[in-house]
Amino acid sequence: MTRIAVIGSGFSGLSAACFLAKQGYQVTVFEKNTIAGGRARKFAAFGFTFDMGPSWYWMPDVFERFFKHFGKTPADYYSLERLDPSYRILFGKDDAVDVPASVEGLYKMFEQLEPGSGKQLLIFLKEAEYKYRIGIGNLVYKPGLSVREMLDVDIVKNSFRLHLFDSLSSYVKKKFKSERLVQLLEFPVLFLGARAEETPALYSLMNYADMALGTWYPVGGIYKVIEALVSLATSLGVEFEYDSPVQRLEVTSRKLTGCIVKDTFRPFEYVVASADYHHVEQQLLPSSHRIYSDNYWNDRVMAPSSLIFYLGINKRIDKLLHHTLFFDQDFKKHADEIYTDPKWPTSPQFYVCCPSKTDPTVAPPGHENVFVLIPVATGLRTSDEVAQKYFDMVINRIENITGERLGDHIVFQRTYTPDNFSADYNAFKGNAYGLANTLRQTAILKPSIVSKKVANLFYTGQLTVPGPGVPPALISGEVVARELIKRHERI
Repeated sequence: MTRIAVIGSGFSGLSAACFLAKQGYQVTVFEKNTIAGGRARKFAAFGFTFDMGPSWYWMPDVFERFFKHFGKTPADYYSLERLDPSYRILFGKDDAVDVPASVEGLYKMFEQLEPGSGKQLLIFLKEAEYKYRIGIGNLVYKPGLSVREMLDVDIVKNSFRLHLFDSLSSYVKKKFKSERLVQLLEFPVLFLGARAEETPALYSLMNYADMALGTWYPVGGIYKVIEALVSLATSLGVEFEYDSPVQRLEVTSRKLTGCIVKDTFRPFEYVVASADYHHVEQQLLPSSHRIYSDNYWNDRVMAPSSLIFYLGINKRIDKLLHHTLFFDQDFKKHADEIYTDPKWPTSPQFYVCCPSKTDPTVAPPGHENVFVLIPVATGLRTSDEVAQKYFDMVINRIENITGERLGDHIVFQRTYTPDNFSADYNAFKGNAYGLANTLRQTAILKPSIVSKKVANLFYTGQLTVPGPGVPPALISGEVVARELIKRHERI
């Protein structure tokens, strides 16, 4: 039986493992940490259960499509609840906008903020739906190995409708004048890894995912999805080895022969690297078998890193929803301090997740489970003093805007920095989200899923196609598994 090693048990690695095992391969997943999930791990403390990374469940159709390949549905593993409102945006004290879950509610909200914009919203969403159908239904499932992929009849024929060469910022501002509506429509791409001025307008498909397909919550937390994938993989015969970082890849000529794990050689016919691409290539391979140079990697535009605070609060907080965005500061300045002039931000926007608003199992009775995330530039070094500065800043702003005391009610606190991303995930420059989805880093312009110097080494995850985010990671695993299977069947 053909043996395949998968390095890393994040969404892309688990996805690849499932598809490969279904095809009859003997798959072993090596995970450096003590549990599966990669950036989507969880931890529990003092009665609180925290998702460590992803907290938004968008694009439910991608999850449904994934499980359908195995004769399953998400409901076989976890329950989903649609959030309504989807999330709240706080622009200042007593200045909140709740984003409705229905298009009808969105229409009314847009009209209130900018009379006449409701009709523009319907046009915008119709165009975004088309992009979503082509982008998610077609483009993102391509392996990014040839320019011919971009010559798909639907893509070429409808390139004008896809707005491939317009920026999201210019596209949005042609339709809406309200600064608040512009921020609402631009915010999803902040986590795709580029300023809206540099992100192709194709990615308005994210607004369709947000506003039309909805924001959902897997009861128990996002880690329920990881547990589902591990359960599925195990049922397909996948073996997991935790606390088992791969130390080196052994290569003879142009062929990989196996991995060194815990100082022991393990033979494999193929390796799929779901761990950080840069780490695998630059640290695990001999220099003679690397595709990309240090200069190449240093020239990449990275999606943000994050400074995260996990908090247990011994009271309820009335003015937080499950998802709350604090947009009370200069949006453009924060984006510039992530991408244009990377530095610790002057006064950042930030995001608060409070899953205990929806799910009582993640916090003790009468308590709140709070996750505060500040997007920051990659490559920043963190000190205790820096972390404390931003902790004080966000707590003060939450208190001032909500009018509720928090500092005196914190019964648990854990800080997670860019340095932790580097240590726990070998993340290049401490990145949290991967490679930015700029026009020059889209599709065939991303690092390849196939090594050009090692015939049986493949890559998946957020530094290759299709890009950052949980649904794209699931898709990435499928794409690389399909490519590996196709090439193996030619032998």
